Amino acid sequence: MFKHEINIFHMISNAGPMVQFVMLLLLFFSITSWAIIFIKYRYIMKAFRESANFTDFFWKSRDLSNAFVKAKQLRHSPVARIFRVGYLELKKLSKSGVPISQPQSSKEQESPLSSKFTGTDNVKRALRRAINTEMTRMTQMVPFLATTGNTAPFIGLFGTVWGIMNSFHGIGLRGSASLAVVAPGISEALIATAAGLAVAIPAVIAFNYFTQKIRVIESELQSFTADFLNIVERDILRIERRRK
Repeated sequence: MFKHEINIFHMISNAGPMVQFVMLLLLFFSITSWAIIFIKYRYIMKAFRESANFTDFFWKSRDLSNAFVKAKQLRHSPVARIFRVGYLELKKLSKSGVPISQPQSSKEQESPLSSKFTGTDNVKRALRRAINTEMTRMTQMVPFLATTGNTAPFIGLFGTVWGIMNSFHGIGLRGSASLAVVAPGISEALIATAAGLAVAIPAVIAFNYFTQKIRVIESELQSFTADFLNIVERDILRIERRRK
C-alpha cells in the first residue's frame, strides 16, 4: 500500500530563497490581518452594544445632563461620544453668554424663528467634525485587509512563478525532464499560490463584513445627530415663544 503525506514545512524549507521570502511575507500579512480582525471585531461589537444601550437610555431619559453622565460611562460608544461633543458645545455657548437663537442684525429680527438658530451652527459643525473623527476611528486598520486581499494572491503567484522558473532552470542543467525531477520543484512552488489564497480569502471576508457594519454605525450617527439637533431647536423655539 502506497502512503505519502505532504509535509508543507519540509516543502517550504527545501524551496528556494525567493519562495521562502514570499512565504515569510505572506506570513506577515496573515498574522497582521488576523490581529486586525480580532481587534476590530471586539471594537465594533462593543460599539454596537454600548450605542444601543446609550440610545435606549437617551430616549427614555430625555434629560441631557443625565444622558451626559451616562455617555461618559460608555466609552466605546460612538453615539455617546457624538452626544458628548454636542452637549459640551451647547454648554460652551451658554457659558459664553451668546444666546443660541439670538439674531445678530436688525434684518435677522424680521426673519422667522426657523432662520434664527445661528448658535446651532456651531453645534452642527462640532457634530460634523465628531462624526468624521468617529468614522476615521472606525475605519482605522480596515484598509489593510483590503490591501491583503488584493495583493496576497499576486504575491503568492509571484513565488510560484519564480519557483517554477528555478525548476525548469534545474531541468536544463541536469538535462533530464522526468516527472521525478520536475514534480518536487513545481509542488514547492505551487505552495506559494495556495498560501496567498489562504491569506487573502479571510481578509476579503473580514473587510466586507467590517465595511457593512461601519456603514450601519455611520447611518446611526447621522440619524442620532439629526434627532439631537431637532431636540435642541425645539427647545429653542419653546424658549422664544415664552419670551414673547
